[in-house]
Amino acid sequence: MKMTADEARVPGAAAGTVVYRLARPEDDEALAELDGSFTTDSVFEVTVTEEGFGIRRTPLAEPLHKVFPDEDDAEDDDGDGDPELSRTVVACDGDELCGFVETSFDPWNARLTIRDIEVAPAWRGRGVGRTLMDHAVDFARECGAGHLWLEVSNINAPAIRAYLAMGFTFCGLDTTLYDGTQSAGEQALFMARRVS
Repeated sequence: MKMTADEARVPGAAAGTVVYRLARPEDDEALAELDGSFTTDSVFEVTVTEEGFGIRRTPLAEPLHKVFPDEDDAEDDDGDGDPELSRTVVACDGDELCGFVETSFDPWNARLTIRDIEVAPAWRGRGVGRTLMDHAVDFARECGAGHLWLEVSNINAPAIRAYLAMGFTFCGLDTTLYDGTQSAGEQALFMARRVS
């Protein structure tokens, strides 16, 4: 199979029938429509005490299904700037979008932020998310990043378990980040991984 210039820039571009390549403008609609919802039978409960915080996995009496609200069209402040410091890699099987990872590099603290990573439900558990994260790690090395960082809701236990398996650890939390949004009541957990 002949690779395009975008695919050639992404190390390990093909894996089985799934091809990993840089996102193109014509991918925007499919990226916006990708089903990032999840169902979980547990959450990571955050407890606040006078001495600090605790995080523990807690089973739910009934499964919880979360559908994320549509994104605001306005770009985040950290999304603006040098396009060489950001990268979106998509995973495709033919014309089907299997998933994507959107990253940005902050030179001031040598951090690569995972701004978003999503895998279509039919492709979960098949290595697509791990391979997308591998592409993010490759970009982090390319940029000279010392670590990767991400934010995840405490109720997204499937993603948290996946991040832990990929070498991420908890590094912080914000109990008010989602206040005033459709996700009010959830807590933001921050996770990081060193680039080796």
